[in-house]
Amino acid sequence: MVLFLHNRYRGTGGEERAVEELAWLVRERLGEPVELLGRDSAELGRGAAAFGLLRGGRDPVEVERAVRDAHAQVVHAHNLLPSFGWRALAAARAAGARVVLHLHQYRLVCAIGVCFTRGAECTRCHGRNTLAGVRLNCRGNAPEAIAYGAALALWQRRLVRQADAILVPSEFARERLRALGAPLPWERVHVLAPPLRALEAAPERSEPPRSATYALVVSRLAPEKGVDVAIDACRAAGLTLVIAGDGPQRGELEARAAAGRGVAGATVRFVGRVEAEELARLRAGAAIALVPSRSAETFGLAAAEAMVAGLPVAASRIGALPELVEDDALVPAGDAAALAQAIGRLAGDRAAGARGRERVRSVCAPSVVAEALAKVYAAST
Repeated sequence: MVLFLHNRYRGTGGEERAVEELAWLVRERLGEPVELLGRDSAELGRGAAAFGLLRGGRDPVEVERAVRDAHAQVVHAHNLLPSFGWRALAAARAAGARVVLHLHQYRLVCAIGVCFTRGAECTRCHGRNTLAGVRLNCRGNAPEAIAYGAALALWQRRLVRQADAILVPSEFARERLRALGAPLPWERVHVLAPPLRALEAAPERSEPPRSATYALVVSRLAPEKGVDVAIDACRAAGLTLVIAGDGPQRGELEARAAAGRGVAGATVRFVGRVEAEELARLRAGAAIALVPSRSAETFGLAAAEAMVAGLPVAASRIGALPELVEDDALVPAGDAAALAQAIGRLAGDRAAGARGRERVRSVCAPSVVAEALAKVYAAST
């Protein structure tokens, strides 16, 4: 039996989807029952969150009880901040479970997890030295920045000591964590791409429909995602852009799009967050998917999901994206002109879409991920 721990973020994103897919994989492919013990940052007041951070976790007894009640042999821990912390993992081990720590982001060192601040990549924090994140107020709130900086410095090593195995989503993520001075036992760090069960259901993409006259971005609307670059690139390429997602930058992006109205082919549609069925419809009607990130993605889930649907993808040459996307489809981060050229080469290219689908199948097929995860679980017990 496997118990998942996950502290959900205030805003949902790719990690939540990855956790859901992994739970499905463990149940359906490994044949193990799964229970999820979740907590939600949106339901925590800032004082309670700070208390959890600085103490190294809240209510570890709940975790110990959950392990004993479920007879869990493995605790698969995802994001632990602010409410679980190292104490949750220590409690799991005290109850007899082995611990697999899954680092979807860089939050072991970086208080915001994405190594991006003030419009640019940032690797100023290193190991236990998290003063830069406090000084730059990366959390956007001084008390919160102080709490995160102090908690990471205090408990980083103790958290890692509770893990029998560590998972990261890409080779790049592993090496970025190494460069950040993360105190990880590298011989026990394993690369595991997220499983995509849609690979088992999605049909091969036929010729793009006649209505495939738009580019698609699926993203949280935040500066590190580079959605403004996609707007400018589609304007230059004369292609309509559909943006699915929401976030703090939406108003600014809508204003940018409005400034280009009247330019031929420069229509931009914001459809907000959409359900899976609508997202599949949008992908089926698109000519190309864009992933214009400015930050070093630990995997590139939006790119992988588009590739599953058979869409050609143009993306930034940054982070783990080069591990997924073919070289001809990669452009310098922030370069709208280069992205426009890639759109011109790739939009509607069925062969590029088919190659991408096979590439993502080789790393994200449920059978591939299940075999690798089973080995990690077996080695940690």
